Amino acid sequence: MTLSDFDIWYRTRYRRTSSALTSTAFVISDLLGVMLSFGWGFFWVNIYDISIINFKSFVMYWPYLPVFILIFQVLDLYPGVSLAPAEELRRFSIGSFMAYGGIIMSRYIEDRDWDAVSAAFIVSLVFSTVILLTTRNITHRLLHKTRLGGIPAVIYGSHSTGKLVVDCLQSSIRTGYVPVLILDDEPGGVDEYRDIPIIHDIGVGPELVKRYNIKMAIVAMPKLDSRSLKYLLNNSVSAFRYNVLIPNFFSITNIWMSVRDFDGVLGFVTSHRLKMFWNLGIKRFMDLVLVIIGGIIMLPLLLLITLLIKLSSPGPVLYGHKRLGKNGRTFTAYKFRSMVTDSAERLQKLLESDPEIKREWAANHKLRNDPRITKIGRFLRRTSFDEFPQLINILKGEMSLVGPRPIVDDEVEKYGEDFNRIFSVKPGLTGLWQVSGRSDTDYNERVSYDTYYLQSWSGWLDLWVLFKTFGVVIRGKGAY
Repeated sequence: MTLSDFDIWYRTRYRRTSSALTSTAFVISDLLGVMLSFGWGFFWVNIYDISIINFKSFVMYWPYLPVFILIFQVLDLYPGVSLAPAEELRRFSIGSFMAYGGIIMSRYIEDRDWDAVSAAFIVSLVFSTVILLTTRNITHRLLHKTRLGGIPAVIYGSHSTGKLVVDCLQSSIRTGYVPVLILDDEPGGVDEYRDIPIIHDIGVGPELVKRYNIKMAIVAMPKLDSRSLKYLLNNSVSAFRYNVLIPNFFSITNIWMSVRDFDGVLGFVTSHRLKMFWNLGIKRFMDLVLVIIGGIIMLPLLLLITLLIKLSSPGPVLYGHKRLGKNGRTFTAYKFRSMVTDSAERLQKLLESDPEIKREWAANHKLRNDPRITKIGRFLRRTSFDEFPQLINILKGEMSLVGPRPIVDDEVEKYGEDFNRIFSVKPGLTGLWQVSGRSDTDYNERVSYDTYYLQSWSGWLDLWVLFKTFGVVIRGKGAY
């Protein structure tokens, strides 16, 4: 494709190149989220005692809204594109604490008393981050679905790395960028990839900026030698306001990676954060607090599930299965029983009688239409309620709330040389790959997600995975 052909293609599809619309959408979304958190706090205080506060009066406090937006702006939550979810959670939490803390303290200094309105704001603070994340996720989806939030980006490189970047940008609802053109340095070849035009000239960057005011360039040419890369950056990529360089070490995926200067030599610094004693202590503390509080809240539901299992089929309520945990140690993972008691014998007969079922079992160690599952068991699996007894394993220290899923012996070979690294930590009740695809992902994707989790761990990432788990469970995506 020539630049003239691209001109016609581009101008019929894209009218803007800035992030102004995306930023505006997120500001509106956050304003709505803050007002919803106000209303939520006032609602609960009103429920506690209707005589001390009027639920509808939360609307009167809209003048506080600019405080939130100003703090969120300082924390770089706008335009809000290409921001790691855990980092977004961290910034919303810090921003909400600062804004609500300021409001509550200013009211106390003014009145010298803790009133019902301050109590309502404290309740609002507790729920604000979850509400803000929810409204922003909805906004991400709306912008992606309506194609209003896509900021045009030029991709340098049409080989495997460049194609991977295009795939990620087109499939993600959070990156905020859309690939509009691929530049390649090899003459000939195909003229498009996934409907994205390819121009075989990497020197047209300045002309693209001049004609279309495109601001973002992503260089995905990791095999380019240093001299050629330097020439490319100086003579073509430098014309763009923003540019990203995709490195050639994809196995190192760490959002906390930093750059260090070794007397003029730059180095990328990373660490295995779950090898640090204090991080393990923080993770264990979070596990115990959340499991104890969550267990108390869910106790009525757990008792109801126990009753339904006993009434629906003969056999024990809990099912214990040998799994591999930290450092390959075997432990008994507990679940609510969702199958008939002679499930092992039935499985053997199924595998011997049906080659298709045998292939499915060999690939995932699960069957999409498993005849051994009871009626109540099917509901428990679809909602993932069958996993709740693993809270016992967490209390015992055998598992964590978030981590790689515990596996059976037959699955070790699926992980290959990655097994020792991934299972150097405790397995989790939920994990990054579950909230990203659950049973729909293959083992290669599991390894990628688990590797990212290990190298990018933080308490914020755990909280974000738990937040996403609720949505995945409600939708029942990938569960069977």
